[in-house]
Amino acid sequence: MASPKKKLQGLVAATITPMTEHGEINFSVIGRYVDYLVEEQGVKNIFVNGTTGEGLSLSISERCRVAEEWVTEGRNKLDQIVIHVGALSLKESQELAQHAAKIGADGIAVIAPFFLKPWNKDVLINFLKEVAAAAPALPFYYYHIPALTGVKIRAEELLDGIQDKIPTFQGLKFSDTDLLDFGQCVDQNRQQQFAFLFGVDEQLLSALVMGATGAVGSFVFRDLSTLWSNS
Repeated sequence: MASPKKKLQGLVAATITPMTEHGEINFSVIGRYVDYLVEEQGVKNIFVNGTTGEGLSLSISERCRVAEEWVTEGRNKLDQIVIHVGALSLKESQELAQHAAKIGADGIAVIAPFFLKPWNKDVLINFLKEVAAAAPALPFYYYHIPALTGVKIRAEELLDGIQDKIPTFQGLKFSDTDLLDFGQCVDQNRQQQFAFLFGVDEQLLSALVMGATGAVGSFVFRDLSTLWSNS
């Protein structure tokens, strides 16, 4: 089973992808971005190429180059770099997962495919399993964001027995407003020690009360870092 150096918890910055005025990726900014997060915000975990980073609007080659730059610039500065590798194509998602492993990322995350959508839990898990298997040494996280994917399979249902199918599964990025579903994810999986990372900034305080172990957000709340600093 993949085991992260340290459990992914606390504040995780959902990074933007910096662009020039001509629509090209501005790689020169990423090094300063890392320093800003670490030195000014005290945040040392990041989530790359997700919704905030507009990963699905980038080409596969662009996503690979962005991931490489974050890993290179974050080396010896950041604790964990999780790369979102979800795609509509299973083969592309596997390619991105393999690339993340090759460059030294600390984990990968995947959303549900949202064009030809999985119609039940088993179909979705089979897709996730194939992606996770492409990078068997990396911790794997499911990125639950039904408002964008249109996949309404409840996260609580998906987590039931998931490590039997995906041994590298380490946790969940929950970006939904259904706090009942989130609470049941936490309550029914306490023994597994999963990372429960909440992704709706406006409901974060409620999620903390319910047992969130971290937050992946577009806004950085520096004062909240003390909540997990001694964990």
